[in-house]
Amino acid sequence: MPGQILLQANPPAEPSLLPDSMLQFSVHLDTKNYLSNDELKSMKMFRRAADYIAAAMIFLNHDVLVERDITYDDIKPRLLGHWGTCPGSSWYLISLERHPVYAHLNRLIRKTGLEALYVVGPGHGAPAILTFYPENTRDYQGLHKLISSFSVPGGFPSHINAGTPGAIHEGGELGYALSVSFGAVMDNPDLVVACVVGDGEAETGPTATAWHGFKYIDPAESGAVLPIVHVNGFKISERTIYGTMDNKEITALFTGYGYQVRIIEDVKNIDNDLAASMDWALAEIKKIQSAARSGNPIVKPRWPVLILRTPKGLGGPKVLHGELIEGSFHAHQVPLPGAKTSAEELAALQTWLKSYRPEELFTADGIPVPEVLSIVPEATQKRLGQKKESFRAYTPLTVPGWRTFCAKQGTQESCMKAVGRLLKGVVKENPHAFRIFSPDELVSNKLDAVLDESSRNFQWDIESRGKGGRVIEILSEHTCQGMLQGYTLTGRTGLFPSYEAFLGIIQTMMVQYSKFTKMSAETQWRQPCGSLNYLETSTWTRQEHNGFSHQNPAFIGAVLNLKSTLARVYLPPDANCFLSTMSHCLRAKNYVNLMVGSKQPTPVWLSPEDADKHCIAGASVWKFASVDEGVNPDVVLVGIGVEVTFEVIAAAALLRKQAPELRVRVVNVMDLMILSATGSHPHSLSNETFDSLFTPDKPIHFNYHGYPIELKGLLFGRPRLERVSIEGYREEGTTTSPFDMMLCNHTSRYDVAAAAIRGGARSNPKLAVTAHERESYIKHLASKEREYIYANGKDRENTFDTPTF
Repeated sequence: MPGQILLQANPPAEPSLLPDSMLQFSVHLDTKNYLSNDELKSMKMFRRAADYIAAAMIFLNHDVLVERDITYDDIKPRLLGHWGTCPGSSWYLISLERHPVYAHLNRLIRKTGLEALYVVGPGHGAPAILTFYPENTRDYQGLHKLISSFSVPGGFPSHINAGTPGAIHEGGELGYALSVSFGAVMDNPDLVVACVVGDGEAETGPTATAWHGFKYIDPAESGAVLPIVHVNGFKISERTIYGTMDNKEITALFTGYGYQVRIIEDVKNIDNDLAASMDWALAEIKKIQSAARSGNPIVKPRWPVLILRTPKGLGGPKVLHGELIEGSFHAHQVPLPGAKTSAEELAALQTWLKSYRPEELFTADGIPVPEVLSIVPEATQKRLGQKKESFRAYTPLTVPGWRTFCAKQGTQESCMKAVGRLLKGVVKENPHAFRIFSPDELVSNKLDAVLDESSRNFQWDIESRGKGGRVIEILSEHTCQGMLQGYTLTGRTGLFPSYEAFLGIIQTMMVQYSKFTKMSAETQWRQPCGSLNYLETSTWTRQEHNGFSHQNPAFIGAVLNLKSTLARVYLPPDANCFLSTMSHCLRAKNYVNLMVGSKQPTPVWLSPEDADKHCIAGASVWKFASVDEGVNPDVVLVGIGVEVTFEVIAAAALLRKQAPELRVRVVNVMDLMILSATGSHPHSLSNETFDSLFTPDKPIHFNYHGYPIELKGLLFGRPRLERVSIEGYREEGTTTSPFDMMLCNHTSRYDVAAAAIRGGARSNPKLAVTAHERESYIKHLASKEREYIYANGKDRENTFDTPTF
């Protein structure tokens, strides 16, 4: 038609600059007649059924087997879904059981007894993947419910989700399928995860790094990932990078990554080609694993990768309104968007659905014919949707008694040094169920005691390989997070330590995971798994040497925004409290745990016994720093975080000298969630308990490690908030001294003391007489400290000595 552009299904590539010899690195197989006639017939019927259901789910709410001419009333009011990637996905699986059954993987399972999971990167391809949910029956009623319930109010989501049996990755936010897969196979020596990576997802930075994941997999102790790159050429409205690359370019790319490449592109012979390719890939995996497990590992083994080239939306409408559909971006979402109102598009839909000949695939009762089901594994526990690794594999950790690693009260100790000693014990007690995923910061964060018990598991370094290390250290927060997710969802427990400022890199990944966890908790057949555990250190309060770029506590707010049943934020004030907290978090299930603390030596305020009680309570009055043990105070000073709590204690000591008539109560909060309004979080204090801790009516000054607005949000809903003042990180910083960072952000002892005098003067008439004079003097002391720092380039020697009372 005039003015319209016809898109070619497979745009011709420009002449490659790479030599033809590059193709010698891709694997060539004789695939003609690879399958028997019966196997081939079953595969083709399976694929037709898969594609039919995928298409029907997008459009139909009635007449799901197209037993008559469909009408406008048979079409859903809203047409949602992404058809374009479904045909590629449905070559692997189909919605025909109470759980996913994946065609060619199932053939391997039946043939070899393969232990496998399936991870789907293109989550938008859900119509091909979403299954009969467990409550659906394998009959016409179940088929109708499956098709009509897709992506409608009261139905089930358009993405892979926690309600999909066998799923350990949603795929809504692209880029993480591969790293999740590598995490899933760690310490699962017999498991193979087949991971489909769409060519759109392959454009993301996280995927680009995750290709290196196999370099952290020891084939002697862990399973394998089989990546399948689905190149269909287009995303929403543009070609993909991979879709414009010819075979030599793709072969060169993946050869450089360290893979053996097998390209599958003969659409007419796709079932034979794919079957042969997957058999080859499995044989290569077994070869690598057998060598490693016999004590003769292959030096830098080349793992297999399959490149599947198919036209976008294969099998769907070819042309509509003069524009190509199949093989173009028009097939990406709903290829017939006007089927509800357009006679032309409704007729095209009828033709399209009937082309699969559903009457040959299903009986009149909606039951799949035997040929379609003949590739389903007979052993229930082998079926991909019922693999226990995906929903019922949690192994509790054996956590050593944390008191063994405590520091003596009254000394100074790094929280991270103490935690490192505990983690060393955890590694020793759990050699196959615990890993640390760290972005190259383990030693910097002073957790290196772990390395006394375990090496890093970096297989690409010949000198380091084969040691079975519990530490995965790679400078990609995305890859660490993805591996942690896969490792956790398949039953184990992990820890993600990081510089505070850079945890925000994986904020949306964490949020996506929490949504999956929320749905898992609401899915009856899914059992709890371990928690995601984040250890946030190298905090802004001691990142003065690295400067402003390393000063950012914003990840706290990201966790606070999660569903309250999932979110836990802890700021233990000293090493002993941190040990108690870490021990708890490693044993907890289904949470997102964030622990924030210092790696620098700081005072050990509490004995192990008192630390235990403090952590159980989440907050307590620190009598040793309070006037008359906190009884009848004029003002309440609250520390939340290691260094800012130190400043509160220092302020209390300063006030004993500068305003001895002021009655101060010092409170430490280590469980941030207790502050939230009554009933808003499982840990929140009742209003009565809140008042007993903070008084019903006295001024309260919070010295908080994070952004003040976070604390304001938590406290919203508490009565009498006009008496509350809050200081925290103000987005002020530079390369300066540690104490100057406190001054810059108004969290220093002088700022706390000044706030205490202002608040205490409201109810203490004796103090009120001289309040202005004393506050002015304290501010003068602060200015003198800054003058000293700028003149000498450092803090005074005794600045961080433990205050005495």
